[in-house]
Formats: sequence, structure tokens, C-alpha cells
Amino acid sequence: MMKKLLYILLILAVGNHLLAANQHLDSLMLYVNGQDTLYLAFLHDVYVYPPLQFKNKKQEKFYWKTVRDVRKTLPYAKLITADMAQADAELAKLPTDKERRKWWRQYERYLFKKYEKDFRGMYASQGRMLMLLMDRESDKTSYELIKKYKGKASADFWQFVAKLFKNDLKEEYDASDKDRIVERVITLVEAGQL
Repeated sequence: MMKKLLYILLILAVGNHLLAANQHLDSLMLYVNGQDTLYLAFLHDVYVYPPLQFKNKKQEKFYWKTVRDVRKTLPYAKLITADMAQADAELAKLPTDKERRKWWRQYERYLFKKYEKDFRGMYASQGRMLMLLMDRESDKTSYELIKKYKGKASADFWQFVAKLFKNDLKEEYDASDKDRIVERVITLVEAGQL
């Protein structure tokens, strides 16, 4: 009896160590049925897609560039979405427009300090990807977000600037058609498979 208890404690200690070491495990359990001891491990979902068939090196390069851009910008899109939710909650608490504008100016300076260094180091393609992912995360285009927080005149100005560089702040994320490769990459990155 004492020997069985010692084995169970040893197995639990090893299991806890494995659980702490491997972050891909959701949970690890031990099931004892008579003389049999079974490990039950619940794992994250694994996504399987058909292998990509690239027609040429240019297509393959585009894919890996998309992977690089998604890996860099997806965390920022999620952080910015959380910051927007926090800003909306704070702005809703303030009773007058004057107080909202004052609070927004301070919060804008805080956000600029928080993200400026990281954003200045991004490639133009990563900036475009961030705009797409912001639409995916918030269901609002970059144009709509600028219009919401800064006004229509500012949104129109930045749309004009974007058009000069062959971008479009009004571009919407379309996971089922033109952005399906991006969606595939996002799914794999979030699952830890890329």
C-alpha cells in the first residue's frame, strides 16, 4: 500500500513538472482503475490545412512575409483593441465634451509613448497588416476608428495620406476571400503551430 502511494506521489510530481514545462497542455490528470494507471492529457486544438502549393518563389516569399508580419502585428492589434475598450469605458464615464477631450489628449500622449518605438521599427507591410488586423479585431476599419476618436476631418486627411502611399484606410478584412491566407496564418500563429 505504501509503495502504491509513493508511486502515485512520484507520478503526480513528474506530471506537475511536465505541466509546468509544457505550456501546450491544457490540463494533465491521472486516472487509476484497479491496477492500471492512465495519464489523461488535454491538449490545445491542432489545425491541419492542406499543404500550400506555391507556383513560384515570389508566391512563397509573399507567404513567409505574411507570416512575419502577422507574428509581429497580431499582439499589437489585440493590445490596441483592449486599449480602445478601456478608452471607451473611461470616455463614457465623463459627463462633458470638454472633460472627454482633455482626457483623450492625455490618453493619446500615453498611447504614443507606449507604442511609438515599436511602430517606428515596423516595415510598411507590417503597418498595412496592422490596419487589417485592427479591422479583424474591432470590426471597424482604420478610417472608422480615426473618425470615432479624432473626427471626420482627421480621418479624411489620413485617408488622403494613405492613398498617396497606395494604401486605403477604408479597406475591410475579408477572412473568407481575399484575406483567407492571412486568416490561415493567424489561426496557426494563435495555436502555436507557426
